[in-house]
Amino acid sequence: MSEHRNLFDPVKMGDLDLANRVLMAPLTRNRAQSDGTPRDMAETYYGQRAGAGLIFTEATQISAMGKGYLDTPGIYTDGHVAAWKKITDAVHAKGGRIFLQLWHVGRISHVSLLPDGRNPEAPSAIAAKGQTFTANGFEDCSTPDAMSVERIHEVVNEFRHAAEMSRKAGFDGVEVHSANGYLLDQFLQDRTNKRTDQFGGEIENRMRFLELVIDAVSEVWDKDRIGVRLSPLGQANDIGDSDPEGLFTEVYKMLSGKGLAYLHVVESFPGSDKDSAGQDLLKRLRGHYHGFYIANGGYDAESASAAISDGHADAVTFGRPFIANPDLPERYRLGAELNTPDQDTFYGGGAEGYIDYPFLKPGEKAA
Repeated sequence: MSEHRNLFDPVKMGDLDLANRVLMAPLTRNRAQSDGTPRDMAETYYGQRAGAGLIFTEATQISAMGKGYLDTPGIYTDGHVAAWKKITDAVHAKGGRIFLQLWHVGRISHVSLLPDGRNPEAPSAIAAKGQTFTANGFEDCSTPDAMSVERIHEVVNEFRHAAEMSRKAGFDGVEVHSANGYLLDQFLQDRTNKRTDQFGGEIENRMRFLELVIDAVSEVWDKDRIGVRLSPLGQANDIGDSDPEGLFTEVYKMLSGKGLAYLHVVESFPGSDKDSAGQDLLKRLRGHYHGFYIANGGYDAESASAAISDGHADAVTFGRPFIANPDLPERYRLGAELNTPDQDTFYGGGAEGYIDYPFLKPGEKAA
């Protein structure tokens, strides 16, 4: 039996009671239909993982212009809602909880993925030094158009509409994706935001778009059913800031004052080192958020238990371990051996590497 008892202590997040603190991270799998409608096998995939204290769905675009990768799901049409409703019903039937992650990729896109071959949209017309996944394989991100103030407010309304659709689809709440170098993060950080209007320049201005989105989503959902995801270390999609501590200190304080359900922080990315300077920064920032805190990035049962025990985190999200282990909480509880994830099937494809990972056999214990 595992010694990590605190991972399995129930906890209250907002007004939700979570059965455990082993949460499933958002995981892009590129298995939706081309129009963004989740496929039937997604119902099985999420239902298999309902033992998580809470499931965060894969990032889900709020509009056709929010798409940045081939075969990612949406939440802006009735067809999307109907397909997601089957998924939320499957999770709830097994006693699980599930939040939808609301997503707009901004400049991390390609003209072939967007309506009428339009350019991506971003705070400033600066192309990302990176690639995205299209029908032709990996291609360089297209140069974006700088968004007008009118367009910014249109996207705020698209977030509101997506929040409304997520309620219709039966979700327990929503997460606003402001991490990993996507649109809201692009407005926050000055490598990507060179604007001189009310959405650029000073930190207060760069936070304005995120605040407007949170307030719009709060018109649909109670604040204790809304969370935000951040990645202060800037390790993805050519994102960065000249003063990350100054910026994210203010972002953390702003979010702390919003009374949201939680803050979800990407503390490291696969393949990146957990250097001492970055970890020290995360600890200093943590002191500015006085609410439910979810940690993510490279955790295992032991380190997650330690993070909860020492008060750094209230819960932890696990990504790749949940891909390969649909019964991950039970495996951690028993100290059982974990399945090894197959990286070749992470993105795209069918059932293989998606819904065919084995569960523990009856009576199977620690290795």
